[in-house]
Order: sequence, then C-alpha cells, then structure tokens
Amino acid sequence: MNFAASAAARRLRREIRGEVAFDDFTRGLYATDASIYQIQPRGVVIPKDVDDVLTLRAICAEAGVPILPRGAGTSQCGQTVNDAIVVDVSKHLDQIESLDLEARRVRVQPGVVLDRLNARLARDGVFFPVDPSTASRATIGGMAANNSSGARSIRYGTMLHNVVSIDAVLADGTRARFGEGLDGEPERYRDLVRQIRAIAARDSNEIAARFPKLLRRVGGYNLDAVSSGPFNASHLLVGSEGTLGFFTSIELALQPLPVLRVLGICHFPRFGDAMAATKELVKTDPVAVELVDRTMLDLSRRNPAFAPTVERFVRGGPDAILLVEFSGDEERALREKLDELEERMAELGFPNAVVKVTDATAQ
Repeated sequence: MNFAASAAARRLRREIRGEVAFDDFTRGLYATDASIYQIQPRGVVIPKDVDDVLTLRAICAEAGVPILPRGAGTSQCGQTVNDAIVVDVSKHLDQIESLDLEARRVRVQPGVVLDRLNARLARDGVFFPVDPSTASRATIGGMAANNSSGARSIRYGTMLHNVVSIDAVLADGTRARFGEGLDGEPERYRDLVRQIRAIAARDSNEIAARFPKLLRRVGGYNLDAVSSGPFNASHLLVGSEGTLGFFTSIELALQPLPVLRVLGICHFPRFGDAMAATKELVKTDPVAVELVDRTMLDLSRRNPAFAPTVERFVRGGPDAILLVEFSGDEERALREKLDELEERMAELGFPNAVVKVTDATAQ
C-alpha cells in the first residue's frame, strides 16, 4: 500500500503544524546524502517545534513506521537515508535556547548550524571547539549523533568530550534529560540507566579488551564510558546515529576564544611522508593538524577562487601538506612554536619545508 494514502499519513497531514510531504520530488531530495546510497523515504516531515516531534512519534509508533531524524553536514555515508519518515530538524528546530557564560555552557536545538552558533558566541569571547570541515552547514544534532571531531580534536576532543547533556524522546514516548544525574527524571529513564550499568558491568572485561583505544570511535555504542558510579548518560547517545532517541535539545561545553593563532604549512614530497611525520609533529603541542593532499591542491589550483591562495602559500608541487596550528596569548611564544615546528621538520628530513603564516587574515 502507498504510505501517502494510509490513515497514518492523513493524520500526519492533519496534526503536524510543520511541513509534511509525500510527493516524489521531495522524497527524492531526501533519498540520498553525499554517499552512493539511495533509499526513497516514505515521507518527509519538517517539524515546527518539539510538540510536532512528539505528535510524529506517537502516530508513527501506532502505525509501526520508523522515523529518521536528519540534520545536515554529518553522517554522509548512508546514515541519513532509510525506508522511514525522514524528519528534517534543520529548518525550524534551530534555536539557541540558553547561554550561561559563567559556566561556559550553551543549550541548543538539534538543527542549529555550528558556524552560526560560533558567530553568536564570538561576541562573548567563547566558542564551541568541535570543528568538522562542514561547519558551515553541520547541525549540532547530527554532530552529536555521529560523535563529530575535527582538526582541533587533538586539543579539545570530540563531541563525546564536549556534550554535557541531551534532552531526548525515546521510542516509547518517554522524555528525559540524559546527563550526569538521575534526580527528577522519569522512572523509565532511571531503569534504563540501571540496565545500561548492568550490561557494562557484565561485559567489562570484553569492553576493556576489545574496544579500540581511539580518540574518535563510532563503531557501536559508548559502553566504555559507562561506570557503576556517576557517569554522563548523554555519552551513550553521542555517536548512536539516532538509534536510541530523538534529540530535542543539546547542552554543550564552551571554550574561550584563543587570543592569537599562527599556522605552519608543512610540505611533503610524498603522501606517506606526511602520514609518518604527523605522530612526531603533534609532539610540538599544536591545537590542530590537518592534511591536504595533492588531489585537493590540484583542484584548488584550477579553481579561480582558490588558486591565488595556493600560489601564495604552497611551494612547488608537494604530494601533501599538513596545516599545523598553534594558539595562545603571547605572540613571541607562538613564533617560537613555529621555529620548533621547523626544527622538527628538519630533523625528520624535510629542511626549509615550512611556510609560516602569522597574519590572521592570511590564515
């Protein structure tokens, strides 16, 4: 049966205050992401508010229809497509709900775009430090769902290290704030936490032996973050790709904006050289190390918008470059960091291979 003609679809059209679409064109827009995968959703809902989300969940649960929350800019390998009702949070659920500068905390709805959030926070001298390359369109809900990281994760960590709490709606309609405490939350939530602790305790040896010791791990749930004592339950939702709950609000930890930054552009004749050097260059304590390979450099040279920048800062025809960033409060100390970087490169067999960029605009 065509879902658009079902009783559930009629209810969605009637009861949802936001946008509801079952036409082929809209479904086609949401049938793919940046991957090779393509699955036509049963329909698309763009909720106006959290009440719409609750109504949607109730109708779809009764009809046995899955729902798939979707933002933008993250999880671009097929995670955002399925035989489900796709729920686009990026249009309306995009508000900054509260900002506590003293505690360095901000609470946002899942559709808030990272760059827009940081543009607002910059007025108060703080920022959210998780920085995927898609920051101009990446939504916070999606970043939490796939445990996003970024070039500066070596200093600030991933979403797992920067999410304080998550308000979520569970499959059975339970609403709870997943965080560090249990007080004030529904019994269903407290029961879930007890069950999660029991699973983590039962399999603690296997978790310790088999979970990879990586900064960013997205293969499975974060049971290694669960303890018998206090733990932050939101960290189980981080990286869960929308399978455990529908995020309606996310509390984030903020960092002070760096006063100064400098950049070292390290050149390598072979891609493998850049890979091997990275583990040595991070010993200079940078805030970011980002790889740019020959493919990206060649494409940039052929693009009139980027070609002048490449010509100005890239020497010759390297197979790869590493962008190494340092930040701090003193210009002299940062210049010394660039000198240290240049010395380390020379020790690795790459003398005179660092272009130093200290001007903020040039960076």
